[in-house]
Amino acid sequence: MALYQDQQIKLYNSLSGEKEIFKPIHEGKVGMYVCGPTVYNFVHLGNCRTFISFDLIYRYLKHLGFQVRYVRNITDVGHIVDDADEGEDKIAKKARIEQIEPMEVVQKYTINFHNILKQFNNIPPSIEPTATGHIIEQIEIIQEIIRNGYGYEVNGSVYFDVEKYNQSHDYGILSGRKIEDMISNTRDLDGQSDKRNPLDFALWKNAEPQHIMRWPSPWGEGFPGWHLECTAMSTKYLGNHFDIHGGGMDLKFPHHECEIAQNEACTGNSPVNYWMHANMLTLNGKKMAKSTGNNILPEELFTGENDILSKAFSPSVARFFILQAHYRSILDFSDDAILASEKGFHRLMEAFDGIQTIETTPTSTVDIATWKQSCYNAMNDDFNSPILIAHLFEGVRIINLLKDGKEFITTQDLSILENTMKAFIFDVLGLENANLEKANNGKLENVVQMLIDMRNEARANKDFALSDQIRDRLAVLDIQLKDGKEGTTFSL
Repeated sequence: MALYQDQQIKLYNSLSGEKEIFKPIHEGKVGMYVCGPTVYNFVHLGNCRTFISFDLIYRYLKHLGFQVRYVRNITDVGHIVDDADEGEDKIAKKARIEQIEPMEVVQKYTINFHNILKQFNNIPPSIEPTATGHIIEQIEIIQEIIRNGYGYEVNGSVYFDVEKYNQSHDYGILSGRKIEDMISNTRDLDGQSDKRNPLDFALWKNAEPQHIMRWPSPWGEGFPGWHLECTAMSTKYLGNHFDIHGGGMDLKFPHHECEIAQNEACTGNSPVNYWMHANMLTLNGKKMAKSTGNNILPEELFTGENDILSKAFSPSVARFFILQAHYRSILDFSDDAILASEKGFHRLMEAFDGIQTIETTPTSTVDIATWKQSCYNAMNDDFNSPILIAHLFEGVRIINLLKDGKEFITTQDLSILENTMKAFIFDVLGLENANLEKANNGKLENVVQMLIDMRNEARANKDFALSDQIRDRLAVLDIQLKDGKEGTTFSL
């Protein structure tokens, strides 16, 4: 029997503004789409918080035994500067500044994105589609929207008719905005005269002669609107109606609002049952911004090469810090805060390592079953990781009492304690044991040193074939040997 049959998840649905019991469309299966990055720059820590939050959700659903199809896109075209319909595509602008091809920009920053999330121990999504790989699907959706009367073409661009849509639907259903208020707060901007209404948004943009990224379409050469790509990719891989759509709080309007409108205008269906949004990460009480210098990149956090923190912090400590706050709350990042998290992280890992030293007795004086369910209750309550962590530290307290002989436990209960701690620390929270990693690295270093000694002996015996073979085989494993006056050294 799968664990999800014994656990009931309640999650906060941005669409209703309430916690709701999670009921997947298909029993035992979950379709989840999360808006990925626009790959025109290095991924920043605030972005990482969103992806770590949904990695936690993905991990817990999998832990409960759900079969999860997790789709997270790469935006590699169509995201205009300032999230508007006019101006330069962010990737094309970066390509012009760096004087390289747009796809070189995409490749560079996609690799950075993957490397950073790997260091944070995020599980890759099931599918990671790109906007440029789904131009045909986007054109087909635009054609259907036009056929249904909600889109119109002007001078090679196609716009979504928000007022027409709102006559029979609710534009603003997700963000809680009223169209009358939005209209009164908008004004006609230069270059937007093609629109019937300032609220209308681009489905397809006509490419100016200087625009690098462009594709043929029924309306001329151009490129898709930013909002359209997620509608195309989410429905292609999850169907017109799926379980969960997630992203950062800043995407609720206009991006996610437009997604709902596009899907309903195309298919007549509301696309998603549960909309979920992760909140922002601030730095020293202020919004992170490169323009003000109040910003830190993950790599700067890991290396300590920054003017904000007193030392370097491991990716796992940073992940633990992020998960100590609920995904829907604003989290402020500071040196003092992450130093405190680091101490807690090491306490947790040391306690887990100490379980092996506990001696068992015929009877237990601790209620492990109730403690175990409290861990599940925390995650069942809208994936409340800070409450889960509090219960794990209750587990730390129990472990310390058992080690000191102040409480007693049976072999069976000790196994439940260890397996529960292991499941939630490593499988659900996705933390990595620095002590175990250090021990493994120590073993690896001893093995490499043994091979270096064997290579030195081979060289002394003039067996250069064996010497070269050892060096080359280690190089394949990314272990580089360097021969110097002081002997042979290596780097992992």
